Amino acid sequence: MTSTQSANFSRPASRPVNPCFSSGPCAKRPGWTVSALDNAFTGRSHRSAEGRARLAEVIDRSAALLGVPEGWRVGIVPASDTGAVEMALWSLLGARPVDVLAFESFSSLWAQDIVSQLQLENARVLKAEYGQLPDLTQVDWTHDVVLAWNGTTSGVCLPSADFIPAQHDGLVICDATSAAFAMDLPWDRLDVVTWSWQKALGGEAAHGMLALSPRAVARLESFEAPRPLPKIFRLTSKGKLIEGIFRGDTINTPSMLCVEDALDSLKWAESIGGLPGLKARSQANLAEVTAWEARTDWVEFLARNDAERSSTAICLRIVAPWFLALERSEQMKAVKQMVALLDEEGVAFDIASYRDAPPGLRIWGGATVEASDIRALLPWLDWAFAQITPLTCFA
Repeated sequence: MTSTQSANFSRPASRPVNPCFSSGPCAKRPGWTVSALDNAFTGRSHRSAEGRARLAEVIDRSAALLGVPEGWRVGIVPASDTGAVEMALWSLLGARPVDVLAFESFSSLWAQDIVSQLQLENARVLKAEYGQLPDLTQVDWTHDVVLAWNGTTSGVCLPSADFIPAQHDGLVICDATSAAFAMDLPWDRLDVVTWSWQKALGGEAAHGMLALSPRAVARLESFEAPRPLPKIFRLTSKGKLIEGIFRGDTINTPSMLCVEDALDSLKWAESIGGLPGLKARSQANLAEVTAWEARTDWVEFLARNDAERSSTAICLRIVAPWFLALERSEQMKAVKQMVALLDEEGVAFDIASYRDAPPGLRIWGGATVEASDIRALLPWLDWAFAQITPLTCFA
């Protein structure tokens, strides 16, 4: 769409009730107010009986909602999903060669850590550009495999678990932070799964979740990582799993306000039908954007294959000819101006694409976002783009 055509868009009459479309931390659940934290266990030790009980409740409710199999351990760990992934990488890798799927910012970060920080000699990085997945047929399943189920910064997700053999020699370590509570995870094909509260649950930051299969526990107890491990990464003591981590005895001090908030969101998720209800809400959000994208000329999904299109991290690229003719720095300036307009109008906060991604937009479509708010947002995107022309962008 040319700037002349886009100038026909008029100012929308309605606005989203909740303009929070950030991809992390994400929108709170519908109806949330700070009163949800009134019963938070503050001013008390998390090591007390009640403190441990609340932490264990987060673990148990999370495992039940996600369908984590019997025999798996689920624990709360420091430093959000990043901490959970790094804990798994530093504690488990080195026993076998490693294949890493790198197709957006965070999966590329895990690849960089494995190659440059852990300096594993037998590591292969299977890379793809934003909007695509690597060639999954190239994965060697005798290796350990590190992957993200959903590319938070690319809007590309794995379409199914069919490419993972039911029997595989290595461990499959899955960063599921923007997939958990919105997509089915194939627990029978995975060995380590990580996520955080601030994505699909709309929780607060700094707390990660780590789920270990029996195979992963066996690796931890039979393999001594050939590197020093800081305290917050240690999952074993004297060759045995530290079971307390998976019963609510956290490695470091958690925020009991965040714990209360996580419990509130988990109870809300249960009240709307559990994982099926969460998935349906997220899919409804993607459907709104899909219908709009199909009739809109200036934008398209960054994910090129619709079967690989994320319903949570909905990433869009601008394809107007005048925009594509710009240098990347000028494209970023144009997007920044567009996003600033939406922010000033109070209709959308924090929806610019991730800094490493192609310049465009990223709209969180997880279950805590209402489809009616997505629907109200989309005409504002047309309106804001209409204000961004080669004349106004660089005046």
